[in-house]
Amino acid sequence: MNNMVNEQVEPHVGLRFKSAYFLFSLLWMAGLAIVAAVLLPQHLRTVVGVAGSTAAFGVLNAATAITSLVSNLIVGNLSDRTRSRFGQRTPWIIAGGIVGGLSLFAVGLFDNVWLIGISYCMSMVGLNMMIAPAMATLSDRVPEKMRATASAFYSAGTTVGTSLGTLIGARFISIQMPGFIAAGILMAVAGLATVIVWPHEKTAQDLPPVTGGIKELIASFKPPVKGARDFWLAFGGRSLLIFSYYMILNYQLYILLSYIGQSEKSAAATISVMSLVTMVVGLVGSLVSGALSDKFGRRKLPVNFATLLMSIGFLLPWLLKTPFSMILFAGFAGLGYAVYGAVDQALNIDVLPNKAESGKDLGILNMATTLGQTAGPIVTSILVGVGGYNLVFPTAVVFSVLAMVFIQMIKSTK
Repeated sequence: MNNMVNEQVEPHVGLRFKSAYFLFSLLWMAGLAIVAAVLLPQHLRTVVGVAGSTAAFGVLNAATAITSLVSNLIVGNLSDRTRSRFGQRTPWIIAGGIVGGLSLFAVGLFDNVWLIGISYCMSMVGLNMMIAPAMATLSDRVPEKMRATASAFYSAGTTVGTSLGTLIGARFISIQMPGFIAAGILMAVAGLATVIVWPHEKTAQDLPPVTGGIKELIASFKPPVKGARDFWLAFGGRSLLIFSYYMILNYQLYILLSYIGQSEKSAAATISVMSLVTMVVGLVGSLVSGALSDKFGRRKLPVNFATLLMSIGFLLPWLLKTPFSMILFAGFAGLGYAVYGAVDQALNIDVLPNKAESGKDLGILNMATTLGQTAGPIVTSILVGVGGYNLVFPTAVVFSVLAMVFIQMIKSTK
């Protein structure tokens, strides 16, 4: 396996890794946010009607959750076993961008909810073909002393990408097709741009050959059990924290329209302001906390701070119920999510039980991200159906606090 984790790395090499992770997450997240945060909810209001759009959005999120969970695990494992002359990870990342970009664009072409769902699920397959091997590269080739910083750049790119994508989506909320085209292009170029920017991956043909056949391949998907207590605590904490954030983030348009009572035009303007706020606080939170985490070797303390900020952000719209309270949500919760994201991947690598299976095991941990991002909105749709949005915000606080408890129980990292 390509392994630079214990080598001295030239400054320009470290810069290339950090730049690549920032660019990677910025591009795919911007493309996804255009669709997930704005255009898809609005598109569903046209296709199935206003009354049925919330439920349809929940069903689509459930379908993409299952698709992402399976595809991330499979691709992570298969990239561990890849022996191409282009490396273990590179072929998957480039191909994933193409698959994800084409299918994300196709979501906007259809006015049938089944075809929309199929295209959206295929975009998640492509996305996870990029994410699983890209995160394994963080373990394979990035030195331990630089992992939190690289993770911070990835988180910063996600933050900027979310804000940029939401801004673009809001711009095309009435004329949607140009937005879907932009989303597809951003997703498609994410993989290619990443492998160009970071240091060239060595051939994988010199690695020990994979043996054993189908039976061994099936057995290789077994999740870690022995010595994996901290691994599963990290999985639980990550799922819950991301879960709580996306309960509100993915429903921000519906919250502004149905809970706060804004018009479509006013809601688009509020979302634009929220995106700018999230981008600014996210950049600061990611880069500062990542650098401090590497300097002091601490992973848990930033999680505590992040949980506090996110809980405040969840409570304010519940208590105030104004457009400005949603902007405050963007500031507090966005900063907290960025602080957590800055140390997230570094913490995950610290708890890996077997570095030789990093692609597969990080694929499992990345399933926690997908689970949180997609299952959170599902729970929101259920809660709204039961008792309205007043149930959503305190529930998100409870999940974020539980996440902090899980992370604090980890013993293999500070």
